[in-house]
Amino acid sequence: MAKTQIPVYLFTGFLESGKTTFAQETLEDESFNNGDRILLLLCEEGEEEYDPSGFAAPNIFIQTVESESELTEQNMAAWLKKYRCRYVMVEYNGMWGLDSLYNNMPEGWAVAQEFFFIDATTFETYNANMRQLMVDKLKSCELVVFNRFPADNEELKMTAHKVVRAINRRCDIAFETADHKISYDDIELPPPYDLSAPVVKIGDGDYAIFYQELQEKLPDYDGKVVKLRAQVVTKTRQKLKKGYFFLGRQIMTCCANDVQYVPLAAEWSDPESLTNMGWYMITARIDVRELEGVYNGPGPVLHVTDIALTDAPVEEVATYY
Repeated sequence: MAKTQIPVYLFTGFLESGKTTFAQETLEDESFNNGDRILLLLCEEGEEEYDPSGFAAPNIFIQTVESESELTEQNMAAWLKKYRCRYVMVEYNGMWGLDSLYNNMPEGWAVAQEFFFIDATTFETYNANMRQLMVDKLKSCELVVFNRFPADNEELKMTAHKVVRAINRRCDIAFETADHKISYDDIELPPPYDLSAPVVKIGDGDYAIFYQELQEKLPDYDGKVVKLRAQVVTKTRQKLKKGYFFLGRQIMTCCANDVQYVPLAAEWSDPESLTNMGWYMITARIDVRELEGVYNGPGPVLHVTDIALTDAPVEEVATYY
């Protein structure tokens, strides 16, 4: 018999970001709180408190989670069994890593929706000083809500857009002012290079954005000729066909602890002559096709037409800023 699926509704954000208010309103909504038993895992207590008298149905069972270490598979399964609930809501502590929840959820639990709440008045401070925690919450959410957003502050809206889109290209972004007027992000920024040029020149500072755009808009790059500086890898455990190698850069998503080399497959007549981990200026045509052992389905294969040894860029690690 198939195990019952337990939908999990996850609300993340830092202290006083509006999580409790949103969760309270959700539980007051009869279309959500229809009488089924709901387990609310309360991982952070702020100034706002829940008002059970306002709930659409008296079926909410609150379990306070005092520390991140309490989020074990055994504990969560026991709480669900104790209260005999069919749904789970989680008001998550913004200072805890999401892996503590995702990696320990009992079998059958699945996040149905994940929302990230941000106080617009403290957003830039948190992003500057707690960047890793910000990225941790941004990377998997479906909606980012900027509360207390100053009306008509287009500069802050652009900053928010860039920060969110550097990490998550798919989520919706909402801006709510202090008087509860809501607008949605509709900014579409073109890439910082001319994709219509005969040879698309990728600047050293634009490599991370190029890589992200390539992954998400692959058909737009099919047949394009690009020129870029990259680090070549010819010696790898991953076996490649003769005439193929990898090129790429190290990319930092949020901090020094989150730097990884992201490779692209390339083909050339004489990859054996290249210096492993050497820096090269490369001109190549991007072919979107399958490459066994490298991509699961069609992927970018750079057909190199010109390659020359060069110096490393001033900033060897590429970033989104």
